[in-house]
Amino acid sequence: MTSLTTSLRDGRDAYLEANGFSTAAYTDKFVHFKFGPIYLAFPSTKTRRAAIPFHDLHHVLTGYQATPIGEGEIGAWEVATGCRNLWAGWVLNLFAMGFAMPFASRRVYRAFVRGRHSRNLYGSEYTEELLATGIDEMRGKLGLSEEVPKATGADKRAFVFWLALSAGQYAALALSVLGPLALLIWWIWL
Repeated sequence: MTSLTTSLRDGRDAYLEANGFSTAAYTDKFVHFKFGPIYLAFPSTKTRRAAIPFHDLHHVLTGYQATPIGEGEIGAWEVATGCRNLWAGWVLNLFAMGFAMPFASRRVYRAFVRGRHSRNLYGSEYTEELLATGIDEMRGKLGLSEEVPKATGADKRAFVFWLALSAGQYAALALSVLGPLALLIWWIWL
């Protein structure tokens, strides 16, 4: 983990380098990545490009890794803290949260509860002043310095609600892929 006295800029740069990322993703029109042996690319929306610089800083501030489980944790944390008007953030975070649940449900739940009792950087301006802020200082401002509190009833209900939305996204995706496939198979068998 990055030294707590390090600036957000230095923490971000170390995070990007350690994971093979760059700030080019902040302006690229497409997202490029490999999923196993398969190379994938999809359009990077304006709201995704607006969210990703803050998302990277959130990784630095929370310590959640850029792994499938870590993305599930950061997704749950960002959903709980709120993605404001960045709809791509809501959608992608709910997918990440739902994906990680079968593999690390306690970690995802704990990250969600942590998010319910802290804040994020969405809605801030991505400025040189922000990047010059110390990690320790920003963790304090966002409520990330404290231990994760015990979940309240409201936290538990919110988690169930957002997890249900995540499951709904997966169901909609499955129907959009499997529905046409089922129609094609039905048509072939007629």
